[in-house]
Amino acid sequence: MWGLRAVRNGMTRAFGADLHRIVSKSTKNHLAAFFSGVGVTALLQSSTATAFIVAAFCGQGVMSLASGLAVILGADVGTSIVAQLLSFDVSWLAPLLITVGYIVFSTNKKKGKLEHIGKLVMGLALMLFALAWIKQSAIPLKESDVLAMVLHSLDKDPVMALMLAALLTWVAHSSLAIVLLLMSLVGSGVLPVEVGLVMVLGANLGGAFVPLFATLKDNREACRVPVGNMLMRMTGILFILPFIGVIHQELLAFGSNPVRVIVDFHVVFNVLLAFAFLPFTKPLAAFCTILVPAEAVNENDPSRPKYLDSKELDAPSIALSSVMRETLRMADVLQSMMAKSIVALRDNNEALVQEVRNQDDVIDSLFKAVKMYMAKITQDSLDPRESHKYMQILSFASNIENAGDTIDKSLMEMAQKKIEDRKRFSKEGWSEILEIHNFVMETLRLSQSVFVSEDPVQARRIVQAKDDLRLKEKKATNAHMLRIHEGIPDTIATSSLHLDILRDYRRINSYMASVAYAILEEAGELMTSRLKKNETGSEKPVPDVI
Repeated sequence: MWGLRAVRNGMTRAFGADLHRIVSKSTKNHLAAFFSGVGVTALLQSSTATAFIVAAFCGQGVMSLASGLAVILGADVGTSIVAQLLSFDVSWLAPLLITVGYIVFSTNKKKGKLEHIGKLVMGLALMLFALAWIKQSAIPLKESDVLAMVLHSLDKDPVMALMLAALLTWVAHSSLAIVLLLMSLVGSGVLPVEVGLVMVLGANLGGAFVPLFATLKDNREACRVPVGNMLMRMTGILFILPFIGVIHQELLAFGSNPVRVIVDFHVVFNVLLAFAFLPFTKPLAAFCTILVPAEAVNENDPSRPKYLDSKELDAPSIALSSVMRETLRMADVLQSMMAKSIVALRDNNEALVQEVRNQDDVIDSLFKAVKMYMAKITQDSLDPRESHKYMQILSFASNIENAGDTIDKSLMEMAQKKIEDRKRFSKEGWSEILEIHNFVMETLRLSQSVFVSEDPVQARRIVQAKDDLRLKEKKATNAHMLRIHEGIPDTIATSSLHLDILRDYRRINSYMASVAYAILEEAGELMTSRLKKNETGSEKPVPDVI
């Protein structure tokens, strides 16, 4: 189990994003979805891990339920293929693998994929060691009278054997680990072959329990996937269980040894299940939708995170991608706040003021969820690139939250005051505010693009635009003061509002422009200081101000 966990974690952290991409793009037809499930699970060595990925995608609306069920069928075939490969005695490879894995891991710490590949290889070596040790250690158990009595009772009660294997699989969180254990026990002569076959069915049933219980607290769309998986498993077991004796005799007739009988049966069961249900995934998906109806709560509540899935925390690269998507959702809400705020200021629309304030509550809620989720990501497992991305996401999300607070607690306060006092801006003053508003909106849109692409060219545009805004604000302030000097009534009445709005827009622009600095610094295109140099080349000293 420890070796299997190391293999799974190493694979997800080294290639997790690529595996997610394969699964998410396998929705063209059910056959493609099925084979993507086979391939991804063969690499992850865990159908449970694949089930979590699929449940998350279905919960987020990225994948249809029918396609998700096809991937699950492929995942179960994939894990049986892995069991088939590991049934061969290749324990002699274990010392070589653990040596190579340790060298790769220890020489590439914090250097990205190679570190995780080293963990993966060491995990595979541990699995091979464990299988050999189980087989050797189980040999003396054949002489145990107590064990013989227990196994004899299981032989007479297949339902008990089935449930025991299901329970062990649920505790182990891995049907593969239990099937390999059964294989070793049968190979040692401790476990009768027919009992082993029943317990293989139990392992398949228990493998469906794990994602089912884990997704109970998720949204209903995500929960439907393991429910469908459970229905397929149970149906297959009910049909197969009465014929276990016949199947045992048929497999032995092919000349298979007891170990091969166990793993061959595991493969045959999952392949037959795939043939039986793959053509009917759409009707099954419809039945699961009826069986697990939509939640009574508002599924479209914008303050609920859509992309943060705790099951992805073991794969930091995938978890960071999910946080990134949630942060972009925050930026979209901020963009909507900006668009509504200018209308509220123009039309003295009190209802829009309240809408903007409600949207700030959404941003606050999403930011809290993002912070809590990121706190759970194990930073020790991040490579330098991922650590940089971690800080960049946290910084951008924080700045979005600050910009939202500026709109809510400052701009909308001024809009409310303008409504209550029935004030209006001069034509020239409003034109200046609108121009700067549009400028900041463009920075907001550009900052999202830079956040995703990390393009230094676009990052330079944002920093240059920040200087342009400073000049625009200065020009607008001078024009405003000139109108006051000329005694224009609307300008005099809204003077403090006008200047404060310009100040707030500049603050919002600064929050959004900050995403560019880390990118330019990494690209070596950022000066350490804007201070002017003196004759010696050092920065001029700043005089003390009392």
